[in-house]
Amino acid sequence: QVQLVESGGGLVQAGGSLRLSCAASGNIFSINVMGWYRQAPGKERELVAVFNSGGSTNYADSVKGRFTISRVNGKNTVYLEMNSLKPEDTAVYYCYCNYKRWGYSPNYDYWGQGTQVTVSS
Repeated sequence: QVQLVESGGGLVQAGGSLRLSCAASGNIFSINVMGWYRQAPGKERELVAVFNSGGSTNYADSVKGRFTISRVNGKNTVYLEMNSLKPEDTAVYYCYCNYKRWGYSPNYDYWGQGTQVTVSS
């Protein structure tokens, strides 16, 4: 069993900052991808920022230069520092990981419960 424990959402004014964290635990041998997606009302879930295997990162164009993903190696924890927040960043933010349960297992996806981020204008 896997757990993704998210924290850090909330209400902030436009231009403000928030920091999200996500800690993965449980039956995880290795993590291939870990990071954040978001879903605004009436819209599809979209990638925000992720770490790929090897340590490279992907960011949505809409957050480049404002959001920074970081991680604590060895602790399966990622953070999302969100600066210069805009009302259009309002969404439920979901932690995501793609992982292996043992060395030669298939890859599995797991999603956190989500944390609400609301940016007021």
